[in-house]
Amino acid sequence: MTSRRLAASILILAGTALGLGGCAAYVDSRAATREAAAEARYPPLGQLVEVNGRQVHVHVEGAGPDLVLIHGANGNLRDWTFQLAGELAEDYRVIAFDRPGLGWSDPLPDGAVSPVDQADVLRAAAAQLGVENPVVVGHSYGGAVALAWGLRAPQDTAALVVVAGASHPWEGPLAITQTLPATRLGAAAVVPVVTAFATPERIENTLDNVFRPQPVPEGYAEHIGLGLALRRDSIVRNSQQVSGLKPYLAEMAPHYPELPMPVEIVHGTADRTVGLSIHGERLAEDVPDAVLTRLDGVGHMPHHTHPDAVIAAIHRAADRAGLR
Repeated sequence: MTSRRLAASILILAGTALGLGGCAAYVDSRAATREAAAEARYPPLGQLVEVNGRQVHVHVEGAGPDLVLIHGANGNLRDWTFQLAGELAEDYRVIAFDRPGLGWSDPLPDGAVSPVDQADVLRAAAAQLGVENPVVVGHSYGGAVALAWGLRAPQDTAALVVVAGASHPWEGPLAITQTLPATRLGAAAVVPVVTAFATPERIENTLDNVFRPQPVPEGYAEHIGLGLALRRDSIVRNSQQVSGLKPYLAEMAPHYPELPMPVEIVHGTADRTVGLSIHGERLAEDVPDAVLTRLDGVGHMPHHTHPDAVIAAIHRAADRAGLR
């Protein structure tokens, strides 16, 4: 997940947190100031839809068959609006969501983190917008949510497109750097320091690692609104979701052969965040109607570094579903 690099930064700053133990009020005040500045600079791009008393942020543009876009870990819908949403809006009605607990969408109730529950909330929001028989696209963690969407509504989902998506459980535990923010100690002592003191240099390094071996597109860091991801609640919720993902994938994976719709998979061979052999290749083996596109030498962000390949996969999915 894209949160791995940010979590590494959190661990590095843990020593700083301990050193500032007597300055908690100052840290909290500085964190709150930076959060308020980020929210003022990056307000909602679209509308806020209410689902069971909780808001879901959604951006809609274009006309045509419905196309749902679901972002990855530690992100928000701005990841899609940087480039791809505008291009796709020439052929589709594009519906991009902030996943629950991230961006401007409220978290799931009672601390729930299941990608299935996330898919249910997004489907309910989509229904309010009149979405019918959509092609659902998910990147990274969003790939798991897209797969959950298809499993929950197999007859009402035209096709799935999984881009560098997490689909299967992996061997071994997650690193402590990924799970620390979700712990009581990490949330209380470390996360506020990250929010308060994360430097532009460290943030740029995080992005470089996420996009590697390709470069970060010019203007991406400014557009994505990284300050939203650095809010204390966002860091904790993202860590909770990533930390809790593996058992849900273990439950979902045996049901992938039941997916009746066309599935397009786009995955880079140089992806070190969500490995091709663990996820994309296994998903292609499990889904009867799956087509896997391997992108040689491409990392974890093909929808930005190789958008034509992703757009082509979306068009194929829509064609195979009879939507175009």
